[in-house]
Amino acid sequence: MDWLPRKQFEVLLSSLRARGHRLVGPQVRDGAIVYDSLERADQLPQGLRDAQSPGSYRIESSDNSRWFAWANGPQALKPLTFVPRETLWRARRDDQGTLHFESPGLDEAPLAVIGVRACDLAALRLQEQHFMAGEVAAPNFAARRQRLFLVAVHCTHPADTCFCASTGDGPHAEAGYDLALHELDDGFLVEAGTEAGTALLEELPLQPVPDGAQEKADEEIDQAARSQQRGLPSHDLRGLLFGNLEHPRWEAVAERCLSCGNCTAVCPTCFCHAESDHPTLAGDVTEHVRAWDSCFTAGHSYLAGFVLREDTRKRYRQWLTHKLGGWHDQYGRSGCVGCGRCVTWCPVGIDLTEEVAALQEDGHD
Repeated sequence: MDWLPRKQFEVLLSSLRARGHRLVGPQVRDGAIVYDSLERADQLPQGLRDAQSPGSYRIESSDNSRWFAWANGPQALKPLTFVPRETLWRARRDDQGTLHFESPGLDEAPLAVIGVRACDLAALRLQEQHFMAGEVAAPNFAARRQRLFLVAVHCTHPADTCFCASTGDGPHAEAGYDLALHELDDGFLVEAGTEAGTALLEELPLQPVPDGAQEKADEEIDQAARSQQRGLPSHDLRGLLFGNLEHPRWEAVAERCLSCGNCTAVCPTCFCHAESDHPTLAGDVTEHVRAWDSCFTAGHSYLAGFVLREDTRKRYRQWLTHKLGGWHDQYGRSGCVGCGRCVTWCPVGIDLTEEVAALQEDGHD
């Protein structure tokens, strides 16, 4: 463990740029903290905090001078690897009628992401399992993942909607980063997680860790975990969820749910998508497009001429049983990393931890 003084943080950014990385980092845009191109440290959200509750998100001023004293925004790493909409391939017919298939190409420039949270690293590992495991990896996802250099910042200011401590995914980043930072008032505890991170550390003006800094950092992480009031049971919920498919709670939540799909859009692990073809009017070119989809739409369960999940009750049930139950069979763990985004960004404030608690209270396992 080493110490990077706050006044030397720009050296970290310039070193990454010197290695050819484009930088993105958290900044305030349209009333939320999101990733955007980062040129200087003073673009980071200093003196701000996020106040989150079910169905509510707002940025507030604070007397804290740190740059990362907030929980998360609506984005995670997902849009940087599994992009919302992209052309997978293009077909072109020449004058002789022969078809030619083309790749649209990718921007493969190295990308450094500053300020990644532990929950989002856990989500990225799940998406890697989905898109990169097996004999054939999704080439676009794999290319975008391999170009990332991830600078994690341990979370010390969780929102009221966070519950990563209960899922075992935070607030301390344990793996999956190139560099990990713990922000204190005067600087950062810094450690490397990969060979690339170790090589970068050798270029930084690091100093010995000041007396008491490590103890202060450990105390802040412990407090961040203890402060989380929400939670999911630590055990596999497959039996509870699949054993209560006709529980009246599904009807109750369906009366509030708008089927808008916000929860799946902000979820860092959801990977549902749809593919479609878009020909030109001339009919000589067509593009095959993949775009994010949601299990809350009727079209997502359209199969062989009919819709499998024709109402919101079945769609919410599908989302929760798959996320917290079926993923254990597919990926060996729950699909929830406790970031709380689905709670915050639900227009009517539906809280999946409350839904699980209600099923536990009077359901059967």
